[in-house]
Amino acid sequence: MSEPAPPELELVVLAGDALKVVALDGRLRVSLGRDETNDVPIEHPSVSRQHAVLSLGPPLVIEDLGSANGTSVHEKSALAGTSKTERLKRLRNEAQEIAIGASVLLGAVSVVVRRQAPLAPEGVIVADPSTRALYAQAERAAQALINVLLLGETGAGKEVLARFIHRRSPRRERPFLALNCAAFSESLLESELFGHEKGAFTGAVQSRPGLFESAEGGTLFLDEVGELPPVMQVKLLRVIEERAVLRVGGRTPRAVDVRFVAATNRDLEAEVRAGRFREDLFYRLDGLTLSIPPLRERPAELELLARSFVLTASRQLERAPLALSDEALRALAAYRWPGNVRELKNVIDRAVVLCADSSIGLEHLPAALTTRAPAHPLPPEERPAAVEVDRGRFEAQVESLERARIVEALGRCGGNQTQAAKLLGIARRTLVARLVELGIPRPRARGTL
Repeated sequence: MSEPAPPELELVVLAGDALKVVALDGRLRVSLGRDETNDVPIEHPSVSRQHAVLSLGPPLVIEDLGSANGTSVHEKSALAGTSKTERLKRLRNEAQEIAIGASVLLGAVSVVVRRQAPLAPEGVIVADPSTRALYAQAERAAQALINVLLLGETGAGKEVLARFIHRRSPRRERPFLALNCAAFSESLLESELFGHEKGAFTGAVQSRPGLFESAEGGTLFLDEVGELPPVMQVKLLRVIEERAVLRVGGRTPRAVDVRFVAATNRDLEAEVRAGRFREDLFYRLDGLTLSIPPLRERPAELELLARSFVLTASRQLERAPLALSDEALRALAAYRWPGNVRELKNVIDRAVVLCADSSIGLEHLPAALTTRAPAHPLPPEERPAAVEVDRGRFEAQVESLERARIVEALGRCGGNQTQAAKLLGIARRTLVARLVELGIPRPRARGTL
């Protein structure tokens, strides 16, 4: 019997300018084709309904299932950059062993098996003045005992900033868990967040903790929080206020200690005025707001990010790092990047898959970057002046919010500093030090503020 697939592998499917990545964790065989019954459906007219099967062994093997347009495998020498001529071996009702990083054509669609990138890279590229100011604020906010709300366009890097805040906080040794609130139906979202008891619904064969419990002592990142349904907004507010969760089908609340970092690309204040988002929940999440500038306003970071993504994508395909040609760099710099950093990463991933030489050129970039006149960045003299950060005002805001959080915790614990420190997720001596620094009178053992 074949061994299970290595858990770090994933499949990249490239059809035209569209790129899709599918995790292959634990799979032995993956069927590929246009029919929806395949493990990886590929909607493209050149792909047969049942086109091929990928066996993950090891070794990796691609098998053509008698497809109309055939399955072709690139020679490894071409992929490694030893030749500019790509040689293809066409398969028809036969199998061929392939290497990680080898490009396979299903009709006109390219598929590549590569290694997964690390989920939480430690390096953060901070080169633009606006981003440096943002991360300086985030580092100070990370030490405070407050929730943080991140605002920014889709793909601007909100989760990267959320992970940075967690790593710089006193909770760094505890879990960081992320949830996209727009990715689940209301019933599934409730189960993901709150967990469920055995028999709570059909299919609940055993009890399972939700993310609130699993993130105990750590940070819970709620992405796209503006998409929460009204009922879930009420339940989330109750958790934040009571610091306790009730599993689906449960009767006994369970205490939780979690820091919330929420993110959205919506204008939540406008959503509150329109009645689509609860005002009390907004103010609970909005302990401190950090706004992430879009990539088009961070020109100093574009090339650094692109080169970093090229290096990562090359390693995933087990190739020597590729270069970026001057023409490709100019095209990247001239584009407006409506999808921000996420779009840039997808463009680079696509280019590395397509490039059979040692340098990425214009021919490896999507048509949107090369066939139309892109909007050029404003010249330096026409760019808006950088916003100066009022550090004193910012630190006073953080201090005020932290003071209120500590006073609230002491009040809930009847002045017991040991219990309050546990509720806040810090050591008792840290709490005592903060009481002195913030000028908060130390309560008696059984007193209240």
